[in-house]
Amino acid sequence: MFATSPAESVHALDVSGLSAPGVAFWTIADSDELVGCVALKELDPEHGELKSMRTDAAARGRGLGALLLEHVLGEAARRGYRRVSLETGSQEFFRPARRLYERYGFRECGPFAEYVLDPNSVFMTLELPVTDSSREAHPTG
Repeated sequence: MFATSPAESVHALDVSGLSAPGVAFWTIADSDELVGCVALKELDPEHGELKSMRTDAAARGRGLGALLLEHVLGEAARRGYRRVSLETGSQEFFRPARRLYERYGFRECGPFAEYVLDPNSVFMTLELPVTDSSREAHPTG
């Protein structure tokens, strides 16, 4: 991300961030070759953040981003999250990612969690449908 964004606007998790409590990390491979990854960070019991979603440039256009996103959204629903948010770049390089997120219902929003307004960032969020399993995860008392 340092190749496409100013250092102060890079919010991708490094190895220590990916192994922190509250962060789950998945990869996708083609044979023995790692071709993508994604993380889900718990912000609170009802809100998760999509982090560090990447696909290898040579593997783009094969639907791997959609597979990773669907996996994370399924996990977020299983956990009972009511919302998933993300930060991505505002530069042209990130346009395909923003289009993917929009196709899945993400809409632009203001900064969330620890983020602040940044001209190099686009913040997006998706309200997840309340299901029977999410009601069980978060009873209303």
